[in-house]
Amino acid sequence: MNIQYLHPSDQIVMMMERIYRYGMTTTSGGNLSIVDENGDMWITPAGVDKGELTRQDIVCVKADGTIVGKHRPSSEFPFHKLIYEQRPDLKAVLHAHPPALIAFSIVRQIPNVAMLPHDYRVCGTVGMAPYGLPGSMELGNNIAQVFSTGINTVMLENHGVVVGGETMFEAFQRFETLEYCARLEINARRIGTPVELITKVDIVAHEPELDEFVPSVISSEEREARREMCKLIHRSYEQQLFTSTQGTFSQRLSDGSILTTPFDMDRKYLQPEDLVRIKDGKREAGKVPSRSIKLQTAIYEAQPHIRSIILAHPPNIMAFAITGEVFDSRMIPESYILLRDIPKVPHDDLYTKENEVAQLLTPQTPIVIGQNCCAIVTGTSLLSTFDRLEVAEYSAMAVISAKALGNIIHMEPARIEEIDIAFKLK
Repeated sequence: MNIQYLHPSDQIVMMMERIYRYGMTTTSGGNLSIVDENGDMWITPAGVDKGELTRQDIVCVKADGTIVGKHRPSSEFPFHKLIYEQRPDLKAVLHAHPPALIAFSIVRQIPNVAMLPHDYRVCGTVGMAPYGLPGSMELGNNIAQVFSTGINTVMLENHGVVVGGETMFEAFQRFETLEYCARLEINARRIGTPVELITKVDIVAHEPELDEFVPSVISSEEREARREMCKLIHRSYEQQLFTSTQGTFSQRLSDGSILTTPFDMDRKYLQPEDLVRIKDGKREAGKVPSRSIKLQTAIYEAQPHIRSIILAHPPNIMAFAITGEVFDSRMIPESYILLRDIPKVPHDDLYTKENEVAQLLTPQTPIVIGQNCCAIVTGTSLLSTFDRLEVAEYSAMAVISAKALGNIIHMEPARIEEIDIAFKLK
Protein backbone atom coordinates (compact mmCIF):
# COMPACT_ATOMS: atom_id res chain seq x y z
CA MET A 1 0.00 0.00 0.00
CA ASN A 2 1.40 3.37 -1.05
CA ILE A 3 0.48 5.66 1.83
CA GLN A 4 1.74 8.86 0.23
CA TYR A 5 -1.55 9.13 -1.66
CA LEU A 6 -3.70 8.82 1.50
CA HIS A 7 -4.91 12.06 3.07
CA PRO A 8 -3.82 12.53 6.73
CA SER A 9 -7.46 12.16 7.83
CA ASP A 10 -7.73 8.80 6.06
CA GLN A 11 -4.44 7.59 7.54
CA ILE A 12 -5.57 8.51 11.05
CA VAL A 13 -8.97 6.83 10.65
CA MET A 14 -7.34 3.70 9.18
CA MET A 15 -4.84 3.39 12.01
CA MET A 16 -7.30 4.17 14.80
CA GLU A 17 -9.66 1.54 13.43
CA ARG A 18 -6.78 -0.93 13.39
CA ILE A 19 -5.72 -0.08 16.94
CA TYR A 20 -9.28 -0.29 18.25
CA ARG A 21 -10.11 -3.53 16.44
CA TYR A 22 -7.12 -5.34 17.93
CA GLY A 23 -7.97 -4.31 21.50
CA MET A 24 -5.11 -1.83 21.87
CA THR A 25 -7.29 1.10 22.92
CA THR A 26 -10.81 1.84 24.16
CA THR A 27 -13.76 3.91 22.93
CA SER A 28 -12.47 7.03 24.65
CA GLY A 29 -8.75 6.26 24.78
CA GLY A 30 -5.83 7.10 22.53
CA ASN A 31 -5.07 9.86 20.05
CA LEU A 32 -3.18 10.13 16.77
CA SER A 33 -1.79 13.06 14.83
CA ILE A 34 0.02 13.82 11.58
CA VAL A 35 1.83 17.00 10.52
CA ASP A 36 1.61 17.69 6.79
CA GLU A 37 3.92 19.52 4.40
CA ASN A 38 2.29 22.89 5.33
CA GLY A 39 2.96 22.44 9.04
CA ASP A 40 -0.75 21.82 9.73
CA MET A 41 -1.54 19.19 12.36
CA TRP A 42 -4.33 16.68 11.75
CA ILE A 43 -5.44 15.09 15.02
CA THR A 44 -8.17 12.90 16.47
CA PRO A 45 -11.03 14.78 18.17
CA ALA A 46 -11.94 14.93 21.84
CA GLY A 47 -14.94 12.96 23.05
CA VAL A 48 -15.68 10.98 19.87
CA ASP A 49 -16.13 7.18 19.83
CA LYS A 50 -12.85 5.70 18.54
CA GLY A 51 -14.75 2.70 17.20
CA GLU A 52 -16.88 4.90 14.90
CA LEU A 53 -14.35 7.51 13.81
CA THR A 54 -14.76 9.00 10.30
CA ARG A 55 -12.56 11.29 8.23
CA GLN A 56 -15.04 14.13 8.88
CA ASP A 57 -14.28 13.83 12.62
CA ILE A 58 -10.56 14.57 12.24
CA VAL A 59 -9.55 18.06 13.34
CA CYS A 60 -7.01 20.26 11.55
CA VAL A 61 -4.98 22.65 13.68
CA LYS A 62 -3.35 25.08 11.28
CA ALA A 63 0.24 26.19 11.70
CA ASP A 64 -1.07 29.55 12.92
CA GLY A 65 -3.25 27.86 15.59
CA THR A 66 -6.57 28.11 13.74
CA ILE A 67 -8.79 25.08 14.36
CA VAL A 68 -10.75 23.67 11.43
CA GLY A 69 -13.34 20.95 12.02
CA LYS A 70 -16.59 20.16 13.80
CA HIS A 71 -14.92 18.96 17.03
CA ARG A 72 -12.34 20.10 19.51
CA PRO A 73 -8.87 18.57 19.08
CA SER A 74 -7.84 15.83 21.50
CA SER A 75 -7.25 16.91 25.08
CA GLU A 76 -3.70 15.59 24.62
CA PHE A 77 -3.02 18.11 21.85
CA PRO A 78 -0.39 19.89 24.04
CA PHE A 79 2.05 16.98 24.08
CA HIS A 80 1.61 16.32 20.35
CA LYS A 81 2.49 19.97 19.65
CA LEU A 82 5.49 19.91 21.99
CA ILE A 83 6.85 16.68 20.47
CA TYR A 84 6.76 18.15 16.97
CA GLU A 85 8.50 21.28 18.22
CA GLN A 86 11.29 19.21 19.75
CA ARG A 87 11.49 16.73 16.86
CA PRO A 88 10.74 18.31 13.47
CA ASP A 89 11.89 15.07 11.82
CA LEU A 90 8.80 13.31 13.18
CA LYS A 91 5.60 13.69 11.18
CA ALA A 92 3.28 11.33 13.12
CA VAL A 93 2.56 10.70 16.80
CA LEU A 94 0.51 7.84 18.27
CA HIS A 95 -0.70 7.54 21.87
CA ALA A 96 -2.72 4.60 23.24
CA HIS A 97 -3.29 2.37 26.26
CA PRO A 98 -2.96 -1.31 25.26
CA PRO A 99 -3.33 -3.67 28.25
CA ALA A 100 0.15 -5.25 28.14
CA LEU A 101 1.87 -1.86 27.98
CA ILE A 102 -0.38 -0.52 30.71
CA ALA A 103 0.80 -3.42 32.88
CA PHE A 104 4.40 -2.23 32.41
CA SER A 105 3.35 1.38 32.84
CA ILE A 106 1.80 0.82 36.25
CA VAL A 107 4.87 -0.99 37.57
CA ARG A 108 7.01 1.68 35.86
CA GLN A 109 9.06 -0.76 33.83
CA ILE A 110 10.01 -0.84 30.15
CA PRO A 111 9.45 -3.99 28.07
CA ASN A 112 12.62 -5.71 26.95
CA VAL A 113 13.00 -5.25 23.19
CA ALA A 114 16.23 -7.28 23.01
CA MET A 115 14.76 -10.78 23.24
CA LEU A 116 14.15 -11.26 19.50
CA PRO A 117 16.34 -9.93 16.66
CA HIS A 118 13.64 -7.91 14.93
CA ASP A 119 12.17 -5.93 17.80
CA TYR A 120 15.00 -3.56 18.68
CA ARG A 121 15.45 -2.74 14.99
CA VAL A 122 11.85 -1.49 14.93
CA CYS A 123 11.49 0.11 18.37
CA GLY A 124 14.99 1.34 19.09
CA THR A 125 15.75 2.49 22.63
CA VAL A 126 12.59 2.94 24.70
CA GLY A 127 12.36 5.79 27.20
CA MET A 128 10.16 6.49 30.23
CA ALA A 129 8.47 9.85 30.91
CA PRO A 130 7.52 10.87 34.48
CA TYR A 131 3.83 11.04 35.35
CA GLY A 132 1.88 14.19 34.60
CA LEU A 133 -1.80 15.14 34.64
CA PRO A 134 -3.43 14.10 31.33
CA GLY A 135 -3.74 17.07 29.00
CA SER A 136 -1.39 19.22 31.08
CA MET A 137 1.68 21.13 29.96
CA GLU A 138 3.59 19.25 32.66
CA LEU A 139 2.86 15.95 30.94
CA GLY A 140 3.64 17.46 27.55
CA ASN A 141 7.00 18.77 28.73
CA ASN A 142 7.84 15.44 30.38
CA ILE A 143 7.16 13.53 27.16
CA ALA A 144 8.79 16.05 24.84
CA GLN A 145 11.95 16.05 26.94
CA VAL A 146 12.41 12.31 26.38
CA PHE A 147 11.74 12.68 22.65
CA SER A 148 14.30 15.49 22.49
CA THR A 149 17.05 12.94 23.22
CA GLY A 150 16.34 11.21 19.90
CA ILE A 151 14.17 8.43 21.33
CA ASN A 152 11.05 7.60 19.29
CA THR A 153 9.20 5.28 21.70
CA VAL A 154 8.29 6.55 25.17
CA MET A 155 6.49 4.76 27.99
CA LEU A 156 4.47 6.99 30.36
CA GLU A 157 4.35 6.31 34.08
CA ASN A 158 0.84 5.12 35.03
CA HIS A 159 -0.57 6.12 31.66
CA GLY A 160 0.45 4.27 28.48
CA VAL A 161 2.81 4.87 25.58
CA VAL A 162 3.60 7.56 22.99
CA VAL A 163 5.35 6.70 19.72
CA GLY A 164 6.61 8.90 16.91
CA GLY A 165 7.55 8.20 13.32
CA GLU A 166 8.32 9.76 9.98
CA THR A 167 4.95 8.36 8.90
CA MET A 168 1.90 7.11 10.75
CA PHE A 169 2.61 3.61 9.48
CA GLU A 170 6.13 3.71 10.95
CA ALA A 171 4.77 4.95 14.28
CA PHE A 172 2.19 2.16 14.29
CA GLN A 173 4.83 -0.49 13.62
CA ARG A 174 6.86 0.72 16.60
CA PHE A 175 3.76 0.79 18.77
CA GLU A 176 2.57 -2.66 17.72
CA THR A 177 6.03 -4.19 18.13
CA LEU A 178 6.47 -2.74 21.62
CA GLU A 179 3.04 -4.02 22.65
CA TYR A 180 4.03 -7.43 21.24
CA CYS A 181 7.24 -7.34 23.32
CA ALA A 182 5.19 -6.57 26.42
CA ARG A 183 2.83 -9.50 25.84
CA LEU A 184 5.75 -11.80 25.09
CA GLU A 185 7.63 -10.87 28.24
CA ILE A 186 4.53 -11.24 30.44
CA ASN A 187 3.89 -14.72 29.01
CA ALA A 188 7.53 -15.72 29.44
CA ARG A 189 7.64 -14.57 33.05
CA ARG A 190 4.62 -16.76 33.81
CA ILE A 191 6.51 -19.91 32.88
CA GLY A 192 10.17 -19.07 33.45
CA THR A 193 12.89 -16.47 33.19
CA PRO A 194 13.23 -14.54 29.92
CA VAL A 195 16.70 -14.51 28.39
CA GLU A 196 17.99 -11.79 26.08
CA LEU A 197 19.21 -12.61 22.61
CA ILE A 198 22.96 -13.17 22.49
CA THR A 199 24.27 -13.74 18.99
CA LYS A 200 27.38 -13.44 16.88
CA VAL A 201 25.29 -13.29 13.72
CA ASP A 202 24.60 -9.92 12.11
CA ILE A 203 21.03 -10.48 10.97
CA VAL A 204 20.98 -7.50 8.63
CA ALA A 205 24.11 -8.79 6.91
CA HIS A 206 22.27 -12.01 6.14
CA GLU A 207 19.67 -10.45 3.89
CA PRO A 208 19.66 -12.67 0.82
CA GLU A 209 21.93 -11.64 -2.05
CA LEU A 210 20.24 -13.24 -5.02
CA ASP A 211 20.36 -12.52 -8.72
CA GLU A 212 17.09 -11.49 -10.35
CA PHE A 213 14.94 -13.08 -13.02
CA VAL A 214 11.94 -11.75 -14.94
CA PRO A 215 9.05 -14.24 -14.98
CA SER A 216 7.90 -15.04 -18.51
CA VAL A 217 4.72 -16.89 -17.49
CA ILE A 218 2.52 -16.86 -14.39
CA SER A 219 0.76 -20.21 -14.21
CA SER A 220 -2.73 -20.81 -12.87
CA GLU A 221 -1.12 -22.80 -10.05
CA GLU A 222 0.98 -19.81 -9.06
CA ARG A 223 -1.97 -17.40 -9.25
CA GLU A 224 -4.01 -19.63 -6.96
CA ALA A 225 -1.09 -20.10 -4.56
CA ARG A 226 -0.60 -16.33 -4.30
CA ARG A 227 -4.29 -15.83 -3.56
CA GLU A 228 -4.43 -18.55 -0.91
CA MET A 229 -1.21 -17.39 0.74
CA CYS A 230 -2.48 -13.82 1.07
CA LYS A 231 -5.77 -15.04 2.49
CA LEU A 232 -3.99 -17.00 5.23
CA ILE A 233 -1.41 -14.26 5.84
CA HIS A 234 -4.27 -11.86 6.51
CA ARG A 235 -5.94 -14.41 8.79
CA SER A 236 -2.66 -14.91 10.64
CA TYR A 237 -2.50 -11.18 11.25
CA GLU A 238 -6.13 -11.01 12.38
CA GLN A 239 -5.47 -13.79 14.89
CA GLN A 240 -2.28 -12.07 16.10
CA LEU A 241 -0.08 -14.95 14.96
CA PHE A 242 1.81 -12.34 12.91
CA THR A 243 2.57 -8.68 13.46
CA SER A 244 2.70 -6.08 10.70
CA THR A 245 6.41 -6.70 10.08
CA GLN A 246 6.95 -10.25 11.35
CA GLY A 247 5.92 -13.61 9.95
CA THR A 248 6.81 -15.54 6.80
CA PHE A 249 4.68 -17.80 4.62
CA SER A 250 6.29 -20.01 2.01
CA GLN A 251 4.96 -22.52 -0.50
CA ARG A 252 6.70 -24.81 -3.00
CA LEU A 253 5.19 -24.97 -6.46
CA SER A 254 5.15 -28.07 -8.65
CA ASP A 255 8.07 -26.80 -10.77
CA GLY A 256 10.24 -26.53 -7.65
CA SER A 257 10.11 -22.74 -7.40
CA ILE A 258 9.17 -21.08 -4.11
CA LEU A 259 6.67 -18.36 -3.27
CA THR A 260 7.55 -16.41 -0.13
CA THR A 261 6.61 -13.23 1.68
CA PRO A 262 8.58 -10.04 1.02
CA PHE A 263 10.88 -8.46 3.58
CA ASP A 264 9.54 -5.59 5.70
CA MET A 265 6.10 -5.11 4.14
CA ASP A 266 2.96 -4.74 6.26
CA ARG A 267 1.40 -8.20 6.54
CA LYS A 268 -2.11 -6.81 6.94
CA TYR A 269 -2.12 -5.30 3.46
CA LEU A 270 -0.07 -7.83 1.46
CA GLN A 271 -1.49 -8.52 -2.00
CA PRO A 272 -0.76 -11.46 -4.36
CA GLU A 273 1.56 -9.31 -6.49
CA ASP A 274 3.68 -8.47 -3.41
CA LEU A 275 4.77 -12.09 -2.87
CA VAL A 276 8.21 -13.04 -4.16
CA ARG A 277 8.91 -16.01 -6.40
CA ILE A 278 12.28 -17.75 -6.09
CA LYS A 279 13.37 -19.87 -9.06
CA ASP A 280 16.70 -21.64 -9.51
CA GLY A 281 18.21 -19.56 -6.71
CA LYS A 282 17.09 -16.25 -8.25
CA ARG A 283 14.52 -13.77 -6.97
CA GLU A 284 11.69 -12.20 -8.87
CA ALA A 285 12.93 -8.91 -10.31
CA GLY A 286 12.41 -5.81 -8.19
CA LYS A 287 11.39 -7.67 -5.02
CA VAL A 288 13.19 -8.49 -1.76
CA PRO A 289 12.29 -11.88 -0.24
CA SER A 290 12.16 -12.88 3.41
CA ARG A 291 15.59 -13.03 5.05
CA SER A 292 14.91 -16.69 5.83
CA ILE A 293 14.87 -17.75 2.17
CA LYS A 294 18.14 -19.66 2.51
CA LEU A 295 16.65 -21.69 5.36
CA GLN A 296 13.42 -22.24 3.42
CA THR A 297 15.35 -23.51 0.43
CA ALA A 298 17.39 -25.89 2.58
CA ILE A 299 14.23 -27.33 4.14
CA TYR A 300 12.52 -27.93 0.80
CA GLU A 301 15.65 -29.60 -0.61
CA ALA A 302 16.11 -31.87 2.43
CA GLN A 303 12.45 -32.79 3.00
CA PRO A 304 10.47 -33.62 -0.19
CA HIS A 305 7.28 -34.19 1.83
CA ILE A 306 7.17 -30.54 2.92
CA ARG A 307 5.16 -28.28 0.61
CA SER A 308 4.75 -25.25 2.87
CA ILE A 309 6.66 -23.47 5.66
CA ILE A 310 5.59 -20.77 8.11
CA LEU A 311 8.09 -18.90 10.26
CA ALA A 312 6.14 -17.10 12.96
CA HIS A 313 6.59 -15.35 16.31
CA PRO A 314 3.28 -15.77 18.19
CA PRO A 315 3.64 -14.49 21.77
CA ASN A 316 2.69 -17.76 23.47
CA ILE A 317 4.99 -20.06 21.50
CA MET A 318 7.75 -17.46 21.73
CA ALA A 319 7.49 -17.50 25.53
CA PHE A 320 9.10 -20.94 25.28
CA ALA A 321 11.65 -19.65 22.77
CA ILE A 322 13.00 -17.01 25.15
CA THR A 323 13.01 -19.17 28.30
CA GLY A 324 14.49 -22.54 29.18
CA GLU A 325 11.02 -24.11 29.38
CA VAL A 326 10.17 -27.10 27.16
CA PHE A 327 7.05 -26.98 25.00
CA ASP A 328 5.58 -30.47 25.51
CA SER A 329 2.70 -31.34 23.15
CA ARG A 330 1.42 -34.32 25.19
CA MET A 331 -1.44 -32.34 26.74
CA ILE A 332 -4.45 -33.31 24.60
CA PRO A 333 -4.66 -35.69 21.61
CA GLU A 334 -5.01 -32.94 18.97
CA SER A 335 -1.88 -31.18 20.18
CA TYR A 336 0.19 -34.34 20.16
CA ILE A 337 -1.12 -35.57 16.79
CA LEU A 338 -0.31 -32.29 15.02
CA LEU A 339 2.78 -31.12 16.91
CA ARG A 340 4.65 -34.20 18.13
CA ASP A 341 8.17 -33.51 19.44
CA ILE A 342 9.20 -29.85 19.36
CA PRO A 343 12.98 -29.47 19.64
CA LYS A 344 14.79 -26.17 20.15
CA VAL A 345 17.83 -25.08 18.19
CA PRO A 346 20.24 -22.22 18.91
CA HIS A 347 19.33 -18.91 17.28
CA ASP A 348 22.45 -18.67 15.15
CA ASP A 349 21.90 -22.14 13.65
CA LEU A 350 18.97 -20.75 11.65
CA TYR A 351 21.41 -18.48 9.81
CA THR A 352 24.63 -20.50 9.81
CA LYS A 353 23.56 -24.18 9.89
CA GLU A 354 20.49 -24.18 7.67
CA ASN A 355 21.15 -27.68 6.32
CA GLU A 356 21.41 -29.16 9.82
CA VAL A 357 18.17 -27.49 10.91
CA ALA A 358 16.46 -28.75 7.75
CA GLN A 359 17.37 -32.35 8.65
CA LEU A 360 15.38 -32.06 11.89
CA LEU A 361 12.06 -31.36 10.16
CA THR A 362 10.97 -34.93 9.46
CA PRO A 363 7.34 -36.12 9.38
CA GLN A 364 7.78 -36.99 13.08
CA THR A 365 9.11 -33.49 13.89
CA PRO A 366 7.05 -30.91 11.97
CA ILE A 367 7.95 -27.96 14.22
CA VAL A 368 11.27 -26.59 15.45
CA ILE A 369 11.65 -23.62 17.78
CA GLY A 370 14.60 -21.33 17.22
CA GLN A 371 15.78 -19.92 20.53
CA ASN A 372 15.16 -16.17 20.69
CA CYS A 373 14.01 -16.30 17.08
CA CYS A 374 10.87 -17.99 15.74
CA ALA A 375 8.81 -21.14 15.35
CA ILE A 376 9.42 -23.04 12.11
CA VAL A 377 6.19 -24.83 11.19
CA THR A 378 5.95 -27.21 8.23
CA GLY A 379 3.28 -29.22 6.46
CA THR A 380 2.27 -31.09 3.35
CA SER A 381 0.04 -28.20 2.25
CA LEU A 382 -0.44 -24.53 2.97
CA LEU A 383 -3.61 -25.14 4.99
CA SER A 384 -2.15 -28.01 7.04
CA THR A 385 0.83 -25.84 7.95
CA PHE A 386 -1.41 -22.97 9.03
CA ASP A 387 -3.58 -25.36 11.06
CA ARG A 388 -0.46 -26.66 12.80
CA LEU A 389 0.62 -23.09 13.64
CA GLU A 390 -2.79 -22.33 15.14
CA VAL A 391 -2.79 -25.49 17.23
CA ALA A 392 0.74 -24.80 18.43
CA GLU A 393 -0.06 -21.24 19.54
CA TYR A 394 -3.34 -22.20 21.23
CA SER A 395 -1.65 -25.13 22.94
CA ALA A 396 1.13 -22.87 24.19
CA MET A 397 -1.52 -20.45 25.47
CA ALA A 398 -3.23 -23.31 27.31
CA VAL A 399 0.04 -24.38 28.97
CA ILE A 400 0.77 -20.84 30.12
CA SER A 401 -2.77 -20.50 31.53
CA ALA A 402 -2.55 -23.90 33.20
CA LYS A 403 0.53 -22.79 35.13
CA ALA A 404 -1.75 -20.53 37.18
CA LEU A 405 -4.02 -23.46 38.11
CA GLY A 406 -1.62 -26.19 39.19
CA ASN A 407 0.76 -28.85 37.91
CA ILE A 408 0.23 -29.93 34.32
CA ILE A 409 -0.57 -33.62 33.95
CA HIS A 410 0.52 -34.94 30.57
CA MET A 411 -1.01 -37.96 28.87
CA GLU A 412 0.58 -41.18 30.07
CA PRO A 413 2.99 -43.15 27.79
CA ALA A 414 0.37 -45.84 27.24
CA ARG A 415 -2.08 -43.21 25.97
CA ILE A 416 0.58 -41.78 23.66
CA GLU A 417 1.28 -45.23 22.25
CA GLU A 418 -2.45 -45.72 21.73
CA ILE A 419 -2.60 -42.50 19.70
CA ASP A 420 0.51 -43.47 17.71
CA ILE A 421 -1.12 -46.75 16.67
CA ALA A 422 -4.60 -45.34 16.00
CA PHE A 423 -3.33 -42.46 13.86
CA LYS A 424 -0.36 -44.31 12.31
CA LEU A 425 2.13 -41.76 13.63
CA LYS A 426 5.08 -44.17 13.65
